[in-house]
Amino acid sequence: MAVRVERAGRVWTVVLARPEARNAVDPATAHALVEAFAAFERDAEAAVAVLWGEGGNFCAGFDLKHAAALARDPRPLEALAWPQEQGAPLPRGPMGPTRMRLDKPVIAAVAGAAVAGGLELALWCDVRVVERNAYFGVYCRRWGVPLVDGGTVRLPRLVGIGRALDLILTGRKVTAEEALRIGLAEYVVDDGRAREHAEALAREIARFPQGCVRADRRSVYAQQGLPLGEAMRDEWRNGLPVFFAEGAGGAARFAAGQGRHGDFGDL
Repeated sequence: MAVRVERAGRVWTVVLARPEARNAVDPATAHALVEAFAAFERDAEAAVAVLWGEGGNFCAGFDLKHAAALARDPRPLEALAWPQEQGAPLPRGPMGPTRMRLDKPVIAAVAGAAVAGGLELALWCDVRVVERNAYFGVYCRRWGVPLVDGGTVRLPRLVGIGRALDLILTGRKVTAEEALRIGLAEYVVDDGRAREHAEALAREIARFPQGCVRADRRSVYAQQGLPLGEAMRDEWRNGLPVFFAEGAGGAARFAAGQGRHGDFGDL
């Protein structure tokens, strides 16, 4: 099985399990990833997901053996084409979930290679926990394979246009230390600890009132590209119902003495 899900309370870990191919994604794996994250989104008890690659690599991108076959018969690509009709359901991305818009956070636990489409999978996640031996890169630059799973969209939004163009045009290797410095990674941890750290982070996020977590996350993504006033108006409209659903009760607990002095252990 190329994809499996391991559940621990409100945290789901989605495991890419093609270590013999450095977790490169073929069409069946892409479909299985979509199914796993769709199930995560539907499950009312699931709060945070971790995406992790088994066997020492996060993901080496799209399986180029299958890409070579598409050059001879491009018909399978038609099923992935962007729909012409406004508002029509989106087909999955070539790498799987990269066109999905979840309402729950996903954390990438990255070891070894996260290159080409693997980089795009990591960019799709909300937070990246990266081992010291990990590296990123647009390695598909060597073979004339373009980024079509959000890489040219999400990378500039994370690291800025100049840095994104450097990485995209050169295809060069980006170490964990550089990734942390430029904003491509949020945490760098010792080798062999990315999954453990990501799951601990996921458990911490899962402890909080989830309506508020999801509303603030939603607002962060929705504001991109909007004028300041419009973005702040949308933030207000997005957050106000959550205040009445969760925030007012939380404020009352604080007023009664809970969680003083920044104590996150007393929720």
